[in-house]
Amino acid sequence: MTHPQPLPPFADWSAVRQAAACLPTADQTAVQAARARQNNLTKPPGSLGRLEDVAVWLAGWQGTDRPRLDSLRTVIFAGNHGVAAQGVSSFPPEVTVQMVANFAAGGAAINQLSRWAGAELDVIPLDLDRPTADFTQAPAMTDDEALAAFNAGATAVPAGLDALVVGEMGIANTTAAAALAAGLLGGRGVDWVGPGTGLDRAGVNRKAEAVDRALDRHRDALGDPLAVMARLGGRELAAMTGAIFAARLKRTPVVLDGFVASAAAAVLPGLAAGALDHCLAGHVSAEPGHRRLLDALSLQPLLSLGMRLGEASGAVVALGLMGAAVATHNGMATFEEARVAAGASTGPDREAAS
Repeated sequence: MTHPQPLPPFADWSAVRQAAACLPTADQTAVQAARARQNNLTKPPGSLGRLEDVAVWLAGWQGTDRPRLDSLRTVIFAGNHGVAAQGVSSFPPEVTVQMVANFAAGGAAINQLSRWAGAELDVIPLDLDRPTADFTQAPAMTDDEALAAFNAGATAVPAGLDALVVGEMGIANTTAAAALAAGLLGGRGVDWVGPGTGLDRAGVNRKAEAVDRALDRHRDALGDPLAVMARLGGRELAAMTGAIFAARLKRTPVVLDGFVASAAAAVLPGLAAGALDHCLAGHVSAEPGHRRLLDALSLQPLLSLGMRLGEASGAVVALGLMGAAVATHNGMATFEEARVAAGASTGPDREAAS
């Protein structure tokens, strides 16, 4: 007798692990049909490079040979971190609340970018008046707190989206992301920390030391990705993990933002092989650990613009390239429709490819 797959909100971590054991996969029929269409469009095969791959990837997760990007949502989770007390950020924790107000007023970069990209923006603050514990002294979250944050993300993903973008806001969250990456993938603080919001060398050293103290204190949990998330992460990171996981259950493509969002995603491969197959790295940020993290996750970013803002900004910019991929995939004529001989050596497409 088979049991139904658990769906969010999850009652406990056992339900999450049960759902991870039978994740849905891309529709291979749609993948093959989309690839066949690409190979029959009026261009040399492969001449649009990664735009072709993005269109086919979207097709597989949307289950159609004609993917679309009409229903888009940007979800930003905001949280505060007790480790900020260690002097690991150049801004005070009050800035998290102030930036959430700025999002609500429409004054942040992500407001402009989401409007430009045609993506609905949803901002979810998570107990901003109650920071996580300082993880150099204690677990950042109890199991119940981590599960509540995970579920806050998992229940924020509606059905029917063409793509989901996840992002964050949280003073000191690059420290939490560095600790999470180290706890999941190995290394010490110096391997993962960076300047974040603009720390000087002394500040970066404080971050590395804080991460090392956290790794040493919580070494007994490092074999379990969910325990690592609870002890070394933060509410907004756990929420992003939950949102990415729920999107997989709905076969919704996800576009990841920068270092913090990628660290949140890194929890999931420890639960199931291929758990990030539905994810695309929108960009590689200027935070030094981000490229190393993407390499470890076998994710190739679409963009490299030196961005380091967070709040899903780089991922939303990548939606523009993804829109170009969809437009060319769906709008170009096939050789038969254009009455162009396949393999012809003349015409604008041939010149552009040479």
